Amino acid sequence: MSTPGTDPQSGSGRIVVGVDGSPSSEEALRWAIGQARLTGQPVEAVISWSIPVGFGDAAGVLVTLDWEAEPTSTLKNTVAKAVDPPDADRVSQRVVQGHPAQVLLDAAADAALLVVGSRGRSGFTGMLLGSVSQNVVARAACPVVVVRAPADTPG
Repeated sequence: MSTPGTDPQSGSGRIVVGVDGSPSSEEALRWAIGQARLTGQPVEAVISWSIPVGFGDAAGVLVTLDWEAEPTSTLKNTVAKAVDPPDADRVSQRVVQGHPAQVLLDAAADAALLVVGSRGRSGFTGMLLGSVSQNVVARAACPVVVVRAPADTPG
């Protein structure tokens, strides 16, 4: 879906894709790589992190924990799983502190395209779109593609 009044050619040429380790974000990354193969654009895989609200008063804990470690690992693992080795050089990875929707909106402010999964890691699996997807579709400065995870196949 494209936001009215946007010009896909006005961005930096990057394809920004939101990653959170969910099957939907893996599929979004695969889709972005396929688009990059067609257009020659680089892909920037972005994951966000934040300090849980309950830790606000635990200053000692905040200093000793490496809050970026888990999202960094999730991003690396997702890229390794979803991106074939010949395409690995197309993908840069970025870990950013902040709310997922705002991080993606900021990352895609000068991008040609933003790609997100239809649903992330939240517990509301019956929803067609997750809150981050809805937020970026409504507010992104560039065209947005929302990719659904493949249906589970009986095994």
